[in-house]
Amino acid sequence: MAELRDYYEVLGVKKDASADEIKRAYRTLAKKFHPDRNPGDAAAEKRFKEVQNAYQTLSDVEKRAQYDQYGAASVGKVATGPQGERMYTWGEGSHVNVEDLEDLFSAFGGSEHASIFDQFIGGRQRGRTRGRTAPPRAADEGQDIWLRFEQAVQGTTMSLRLNMGGNRQSEQVDVKIPAGVNEGQRIRVRGRVPNPYGGEPGDLILRCRIRPHAYFRREGVDIYVDVPISLTEAAFGAKVDVPTLEGFVTLSIPAGTSSGTKLRLKGRGVKQRGDSSGGDEIVVIQIVAPKKMSKEARELLEELATRIHDDPRAAAPWAARSTV
Repeated sequence: MAELRDYYEVLGVKKDASADEIKRAYRTLAKKFHPDRNPGDAAAEKRFKEVQNAYQTLSDVEKRAQYDQYGAASVGKVATGPQGERMYTWGEGSHVNVEDLEDLFSAFGGSEHASIFDQFIGGRQRGRTRGRTAPPRAADEGQDIWLRFEQAVQGTTMSLRLNMGGNRQSEQVDVKIPAGVNEGQRIRVRGRVPNPYGGEPGDLILRCRIRPHAYFRREGVDIYVDVPISLTEAAFGAKVDVPTLEGFVTLSIPAGTSSGTKLRLKGRGVKQRGDSSGGDEIVVIQIVAPKKMSKEARELLEELATRIHDDPRAAAPWAARSTV
């Protein structure tokens, strides 16, 4: 069994040293004895391992308290030996068979020594709540939730079946999704991750994933939709029904509307918390030319083309360039 130096001596600090003093001492010594700075130096490598081992114990409040009371053997861990046996190891190579250690403490008799053994072998896995340090808070866990386009824009309450893994049972929880959430936005549900050590539970972090809509799309707080109209509706103007998230509304198309024109429906967009007005719905006009025409309709269009002398490319940015 390797002989262990006192961890405080290894770091060169007093037993009442603060956490900052321990950290500063560790950084100085780790830098001094790091293998990259001492290639081939076995003594420096050994010192570096001693410094690492000492800091791992003294930087942890719970391990430090255990070390101060029972010494280095109290901050070891259970590992599997080469023959499959359970070995309790600590320091730099010190170890003992778990069964032998249990027999050793049992020989002393009494609950006090049994308690010490329990702390050595299994107490840390069960939180060690014997008046020293409180069990750590459970780690937060993340989970994706898929929302329909309408749910993300308008907000909703979802009943989710949550399963945080391991042997924990799933549970159903109602989660309120605020209006106007964005793709990838995170929603924190506090206290929903149980703590196996009996300490403070963690939070569930829900990441919003939004399914694309069949014809709506979102840009910021505005919702866009393409609306096709005919040549005559564009030329003479018309009233057409267009979809919104609240249902259809009638929109007036001005005479002479061009393809790509954007008409605005106020207040029909995304409403977010703290924004009373919200965004708008933008209707993008798409003029659709007829694919099939009767002979009479074609003749009428040809006659119309001879009577209308407007040049749609007259205002194009290249119109002013001289031709060669």
